[in-house]
Amino acid sequence: MKTACGAAIVLAGLAAAATATQCRVLPGDANWPDAASWAGLNRTIRGRLIATVPIGHVCHDPTYDAAACATLQQTWTQPMTHLESSSSIMQTFVANQSCDPFTPQSTPCQLGNYVQYAVDVSSAADVQAALQFAKKNKVRVVVRNTGHDYFGRSTGAGALAIWTHNLNGIDFKPWSSASFTGTAMKIGAGVMGYQAAQAADAAGVVAVTGECPTVGLAGFTMGAGHSALSTSFGMGADQVLEYEVVTSNAQRVKASPTENSELFWALSGGGPGTYGVVVSMTVKTYPGLKIGGASLQMSAAYTTPAKFNEAVAAMYALLPSMTDLGADVIFIATNGLLQISPVTVYNSTGEYVEKTVLAPFTAKLNALGIPFAAKYSTLSYLDHYAAYLGPLPNGNFAVESYQFGSRLIPRSVLVNNNDGLQAVLQNLTSQGVILAGSAADYSAPAGGRVVANAVLPQWRDTTIQLQLVTRWDSSPAARPDMVAVQKRITDEFVPQLRAVTPGSGTYVNEADLNQPNWKEEFFGVNYDRLLSVKQKWDPTSMFYIVKGVGSDAWTVDSDGRMCPT
Repeated sequence: MKTACGAAIVLAGLAAAATATQCRVLPGDANWPDAASWAGLNRTIRGRLIATVPIGHVCHDPTYDAAACATLQQTWTQPMTHLESSSSIMQTFVANQSCDPFTPQSTPCQLGNYVQYAVDVSSAADVQAALQFAKKNKVRVVVRNTGHDYFGRSTGAGALAIWTHNLNGIDFKPWSSASFTGTAMKIGAGVMGYQAAQAADAAGVVAVTGECPTVGLAGFTMGAGHSALSTSFGMGADQVLEYEVVTSNAQRVKASPTENSELFWALSGGGPGTYGVVVSMTVKTYPGLKIGGASLQMSAAYTTPAKFNEAVAAMYALLPSMTDLGADVIFIATNGLLQISPVTVYNSTGEYVEKTVLAPFTAKLNALGIPFAAKYSTLSYLDHYAAYLGPLPNGNFAVESYQFGSRLIPRSVLVNNNDGLQAVLQNLTSQGVILAGSAADYSAPAGGRVVANAVLPQWRDTTIQLQLVTRWDSSPAARPDMVAVQKRITDEFVPQLRAVTPGSGTYVNEADLNQPNWKEEFFGVNYDRLLSVKQKWDPTSMFYIVKGVGSDAWTVDSDGRMCPT
């Protein structure tokens, strides 16, 4: 006769076995799809299946190529190095030195956290076939476009990537609805910011794009998306009129404010790669009017530390009034440098920026006797984008070279407690942290009715999306130190900002990959509703992303094995 304890052990064993059968399979497992199965998928999608060979293989035996390796190392921090790969990981921390071009030549090139295969999607039918195959064979699925990602959400050991990068069609059409009347732009899920800006310019309009030209607009939008045009037109998620989506059961549907409206709501700001595979979206555009622009730089080397800090504090205090005047302000600050680049004002001129937007700040600098360099411009949005955020297509944002934390800084903190904020920021920069800020009026989109979406409500009270950036040393010996710095971001740096911004949140697309309390920080009061949408449209949890809605239903081990929690 079994004891109660014995029965419990048996039941626990049965439960564990049942759980194991629900795990996603990995290469080497008995039930991993055989070569014939993968060949069958490849035939179904007309030869568009790609077996992963990491681009770093040219730096390792037996495929070492000295010239190719040297070139790869020199260009490793440029986005275009990774964009045309169906597997490359831009975030070094997540790549975990698997097939790293900076490790010794003799180090084996292993897949590690790279996807096993990718489907180079050319149509919704390819997505449907990939999902059907993955579901049948219990293969992990990830959705990826460019690989711009701080969390490793577009990669995973043993995964089949649905690679949307080459869905890059762009069409313009008239649109009239309760929320928008004007010219709409339908874009494939692979379209990047610079491609959208170029196409819009050719059509005589402008579209809201990310600040980094190579960021894909679909993922940008699904995470909420801040832009150099946010003060004028709102966030990326505020632009969407309609999505075309392939759901977890391989059905192709439309999602809009009037059709599958709950899915539309969740996709618009509720996190990328979570509710379905977006294959296209239709967004608003606006008349192609001139942009008033500016950049300004000052250095601590030409003044005293006290005056430098006073000037930087003055900039923060003035940001709410700058955004009230129609400006978006992007800046980088260290303990030795302040660089504003760019100031962006839609339907304006450089003269307006100089004499109205920046005038109080430059007057402060003159009063303090701090020299500065400034330039002003009146350009089309595309030319403004290229001049300040380019050169296109790469842009001026390096990848692989940094690690991150972030925080949304409310307007109320700048108005009522700028001194407290500055004390924290000065402490951070004194420890080598680089501050990268995007200041705008994120309160609501202009030019039409506001359509409800899943953007974290704290965005609407935010003036600055502030990133905490530390440099990454690519040398293999430095990795333990880099991991230690990432831990400091989690345990020391971001908590200091959180303490001075109570009740605020964090941008889901740009954050510390170890972010605690992520449900509250990324999704806030929207989380429970988002989870219900997730459970309706993805009941078998095909779509998993790190710290995404519903992700706590899964555990991913150090070897990449993904099992129900």
